Amino acid sequence: MTPRSSLPPSPPPVELRAWPDRNALLADRAQVLDVLVKGHLGAGRLGLLWLWAALFALGWSMVGTALTSLTDVLTAIVGGVFLLLGLGVMIPTGIAVGFGLRKDRRIRELLRQWGELDRDPILDRNLRKPGLSLAWLVPSVLLCAGGLAVCLVLPATAAPGRDTYALVVYGMGLGLICWLTGLVGVVKAAAHRRWVQRSLTRLILRVPAPCN
Repeated sequence: MTPRSSLPPSPPPVELRAWPDRNALLADRAQVLDVLVKGHLGAGRLGLLWLWAALFALGWSMVGTALTSLTDVLTAIVGGVFLLLGLGVMIPTGIAVGFGLRKDRRIRELLRQWGELDRDPILDRNLRKPGLSLAWLVPSVLLCAGGLAVCLVLPATAAPGRDTYALVVYGMGLGLICWLTGLVGVVKAAAHRRWVQRSLTRLILRVPAPCN
């Protein structure tokens, strides 16, 4: 994950602002907002989210292997090894995801602060990124639906004597990972859309038309 310190700073307080004119302010604002939007909805961030989800699912698969292999002493030992390996993958991955969510929250706060600093109807149109928002939203909704379906259908269709509790828990865990991953994507796309409506679209509509 990109370190939080690499993010642009907040706008300086009013009494400390030293832009020579409004054009300089708008230029800095446009540059910072472009960096923040790319850091929030960039294609690399989407790929990174799916990578973390895949790693977490891999770790959970190892844990599931451990849960479903407890039949005798030998398989219990092998299962214990898989359990340790799975936890070794899941714990750092979960920490990385937590840092990523914290960074997203900071980016949204910076977007709000810089967006409310001023308005620039022309350059702000480039920050809406409707195609990129859809690229996050559509697969995330599908992933949410698929994960939720697994979590609901699997325990409802499990047959006693054929499907063990460990197998059901393992399958529901994978479904929950898919659902949470999709939920993160939906929240990011919705948050960007809400920011556009509150900080960009509303400001653009308030700009008076130029006089002839």
